[in-house]
Amino acid sequence: MSGHSKWSTIKHKKGAADAKRGKVFTKLIKEITTAARMGGGDPDGNPRLRKAIDAAKAANMPSDNMDRAVKKGTGELEGVIYEEVTYEGYGPEGVAVFVECMTDNRNRTVADIRHLFTKYNGNLGQDGCVGYLFDKVGLVVIDKAQVDEDRLMELALEAGADDIKEEGEFFEVQTTQEAFDDVVKAIDGAGISTENAEITRLPQTTVRLEGKSAQTMLKLYTLLDDHDDVQNVYANFDIDNDIMENFSL
Repeated sequence: MSGHSKWSTIKHKKGAADAKRGKVFTKLIKEITTAARMGGGDPDGNPRLRKAIDAAKAANMPSDNMDRAVKKGTGELEGVIYEEVTYEGYGPEGVAVFVECMTDNRNRTVADIRHLFTKYNGNLGQDGCVGYLFDKVGLVVIDKAQVDEDRLMELALEAGADDIKEEGEFFEVQTTQEAFDDVVKAIDGAGISTENAEITRLPQTTVRLEGKSAQTMLKLYTLLDDHDDVQNVYANFDIDNDIMENFSL
């Protein structure tokens, strides 16, 4: 499993999202506001906004918060305009790291991101230096206890999924970006709960890390992910589950 999807699943299981609900809400509000600004406030006609609202509902965000975020995006309420920026670089042992941000101050954000890379044995690179190592796809992670593999395969492939893989305790359903919504709807409609469902960047190759390098990479990944301006972090590390589950800053 990719470093990103493995880490997301473990965080979900440990309840990290609940522990940091305020930070999670901040990231979701930024996404809702930006999606509404770019594509309008009607989720039926704005797939990006619909996905952001679905994610906010899954995080138990109050509907008033969502409504205000949409209105700030459409200009009905005064709000901050966020700029979408990406940063690429290398972590310990040459791990590729791709960071997606939303910021109202690009200079502040790039300084903070560069500082974290440097502090944890990495370096910020030029645009395009690692982006080509990741494929942007839909990914749905499902606990094996939720469904029989044959049934999931039939359901997902019929809805347009590209592939289904078995990864430890989970099934990973991969889709194109275009087929993602149809596949998620088919899985939800069948009453199957998901651990994680998102458009993500999966690495084409991975870098195996152990010992101190693994710990340092996890610190870099976690602190980037916790930054207020960062929406998503993708990295191509391969670290044993027991190390990741027992990791703490």
